[in-house]
Amino acid sequence: MFGIVLGFFILIFGLFLKVTKDPKLATSKKFSWMFILIGILSVVGKLFMMYQKGEI
Repeated sequence: MFGIVLGFFILIFGLFLKVTKDPKLATSKKFSWMFILIGILSVVGKLFMMYQKGEI
């Protein structure tokens, strides 16, 4: 369960970096796609593992 929540937080942080207009975070905008992809892959991977174990 912790992996799913952490994956969602990483995904939300990536989306926040993508849409923010803060000039202090302008240098971090190039990492937004990385956070989005890591978040999606970790959530999908954790759900797949839970499905394989029969937990969902």
